[in-house]
Amino acid sequence: MGEEGRLDQPKVSLKTKITAEQFNLWKQRKDAEAAAKSAEVARKRAEDIAAGRVQMTGKELYQHEPWVFDDSRFT
Repeated sequence: MGEEGRLDQPKVSLKTKITAEQFNLWKQRKDAEAAAKSAEVARKRAEDIAAGRVQMTGKELYQHEPWVFDDSRFT
């Protein structure tokens, strides 16, 4: 019933056309924002590890205290 009225209406495109240059500028801005956010998260994580507020992952422990994984004295 309701579809009969919709068939008579012309389809309107709501998409905004952009150029490759506009897309590249947007992409560079988004990438820079993501890199800045990632760097801030990494800095905060390192700060929290140094303060002992969070537990380190195995990889972080290996990077910060490799002597823990040295089993040469047992061989």
